[in-house]
Amino acid sequence: MAELNMDKLQELAGKVVGDASSALSILLAYMGDQTGVYRAMADGDWRTAKEIAAIADVDARYLQDMLSANAANGYVTYDADTEQFYLTPEQVAIFATEDSLANMHGLLQIIVAQYTSYETAMDVFKTGKGRPWGEHHSCQFCGTDRFFRPGYEANLIENWIPALSGVKEKLEAGGNIADIGCGHGSSSVMMAETFPNSKIYGYDIHGPSIDDAREKSAHIDNIHFETVGASDIDLDKAYDLACMFDSLHDMGDPVGVARHIRKILKPGGTLMVVEPMAGDKTEDNLHPLGGVFYAASTLICLPNSRSQDVGLCLGAQAGPKRLSQVLHDAGFSSVRVATTTPTNIILEATN
Repeated sequence: MAELNMDKLQELAGKVVGDASSALSILLAYMGDQTGVYRAMADGDWRTAKEIAAIADVDARYLQDMLSANAANGYVTYDADTEQFYLTPEQVAIFATEDSLANMHGLLQIIVAQYTSYETAMDVFKTGKGRPWGEHHSCQFCGTDRFFRPGYEANLIENWIPALSGVKEKLEAGGNIADIGCGHGSSSVMMAETFPNSKIYGYDIHGPSIDDAREKSAHIDNIHFETVGASDIDLDKAYDLACMFDSLHDMGDPVGVARHIRKILKPGGTLMVVEPMAGDKTEDNLHPLGGVFYAASTLICLPNSRSQDVGLCLGAQAGPKRLSQVLHDAGFSSVRVATTTPTNIILEATN
């Protein structure tokens, strides 16, 4: 073994201890969300663990150590003089406000879902076989919707659609929209409510997610959901806009899917592809957000792609160059980056 640099060793060991503390606090934060602990603290008032436990109806002794663990990681704040816990406005935004753009509970649910089936994850990783989306824990599906929804709410209507050439005007006048890989339908609902003259069709291969989408959209007339794979969407309808939100990289055959989407677009129609933000080189993505996306790709996206025909394994950090090539290979003559956010890249593809 090469001689150890003790300073570097201690630095790395300290990081692992910090990561372990955070990993355990993620489970505790999930428990705090599901049991209403953070909602009981949402007003920012200072309270003892016993007082918070009474509001949330949980065990006070367990809560004392749970909140202490959270405080050690900066998730909640502790006042030593009064022995009380509270949430700062920033902590409220992340842990106790459902519609906050900063809310992190969807991501935490996804992480918890992965730990529930770690043995399957190891088998898939070792053997290289596929793992379909529908075989994950149910927390995966609602967590994914909860994680991405705030970003869609902040950007889809105000920024992304207006960045597409002439699309907003078409939808305001009345057009057809295909939301492909719609999951629980949050993006479909936003578009249906914003463009009442248009008809929105949400498609996803996962039946339980479509059931949830239908339930949440029961009050909306201009929306329809169907359980169907992206390459099997009927050619009978023609769409002014097709959307894929954080889903193209999950497809086994993204080129084939994009080629099929070309067939269902009207002349002059547009495909909008929303993908995780990434650079074109691995070194461009070696930062905490890139680490999250690479981890999700390892556990979720790549196995889902490999479970399908072709199994291209595009990955969640494909980058604009690779994504653009996929769309060009599918036959789109014009592909451009329409806009970006800190977490997403939005591509526009037209014939």
